[in-house]
Amino acid sequence: MSTKRDYYDILDIQRNASPEDVKQAYRRLVKQFHPDIYKGQDANERIKEINEAYEVLSNPEKRATYDRFGHAGVQGAAGAPGAGFPDIGDIFEEFFGAGFGFRRGPQRGPIRGADLRYNLTIEFEEAVLGVEKDINVTRRETCPRCEGTGAEPGTSPIRCPTCNGSGEVRQRQQTILGTFVNVTTCPRCQGEGEIITTPCKECHGQRSVDTTRRLRVKIPPGVDNGTRIRLPGEGESGLRGGPSGNLYVFISVKPHKIFRRSEDDILLELPINIAQAVLGAEVEAPTLDGPKLLKIPPGTQPGKVMRLRGLGVPRLRRSGRGDMLVTINVQIPSKLTEEQRELFEQLDDSLGPATLDKNAEGGFFDRMKEALGL
Repeated sequence: MSTKRDYYDILDIQRNASPEDVKQAYRRLVKQFHPDIYKGQDANERIKEINEAYEVLSNPEKRATYDRFGHAGVQGAAGAPGAGFPDIGDIFEEFFGAGFGFRRGPQRGPIRGADLRYNLTIEFEEAVLGVEKDINVTRRETCPRCEGTGAEPGTSPIRCPTCNGSGEVRQRQQTILGTFVNVTTCPRCQGEGEIITTPCKECHGQRSVDTTRRLRVKIPPGVDNGTRIRLPGEGESGLRGGPSGNLYVFISVKPHKIFRRSEDDILLELPINIAQAVLGAEVEAPTLDGPKLLKIPPGTQPGKVMRLRGLGVPRLRRSGRGDMLVTINVQIPSKLTEEQRELFEQLDDSLGPATLDKNAEGGFFDRMKEALGL
């Protein structure tokens, strides 16, 4: 299913762009794609797309809604190209003055194909270490039988007799204020300027057909929920020789049974028994790179965090990796054998009653200070 292009991509700005950056990008693109400068046949479509993106991103409330919900959140708010201007040509008068000019009329040249979105769910390990995935994408492609003309091979579209190939129907209306000319899209050819008398048997005159393609997507190490991967030219085919759109693969990551992620760090809770905490020990800690030996110092307190450097998530588009943060979870036995109970009673007698010492190293207050950064 096709979707609109991302508004930030249209204006070629970052998601944290300031209002002034948005306005400057808009002015630059409107001038760049003005028909007197840009010679492509899709100038009008480009201007409408740019204007729609600007209508949302220049409005703080609409922009906040779009950032949260995407196109669905602003559907209707920016659905009409040229919203806020009486006519698409008024955009140029607003920014460049009335003398800038704009050629109106139906655009029947090449049109860029629509972008596509594909939602891909991957495993936690695949997101961290990277993977290649095969996906099946259904998209509209140029009909191979008629090569995009819409007409059965051996025939050709003919000039629309209603609009004489202009794509427009003009109606003069006399009012008390004078004569007005109402220009509307030709209802017979829908603005194409031509009609197909013998439609292609495969696409039925639609010029394109649904096709399912199997594509391989390379997922780089370090992706996370919401990461977007662009596959240029893998969207829907353009019309009348226009370029294809892009395919955007949006990543979702399944939660892991024992690992969690905090930006570029991996978090792990490691259980040890009370004897290991008191006496110290060497235990194996699971990592995505295989088990690693972790030295538990004597007197380790519950909740102590130990850092394994370089065993976290590879930094996306940067070098290096984050760390693994191992939180020690001392397990207190709920059931004891008679022998174990006797040993703990002897230990209790030898240790004596516990006291609250706020200056004790590694005690509660130290952990609070560490957590608060004091």
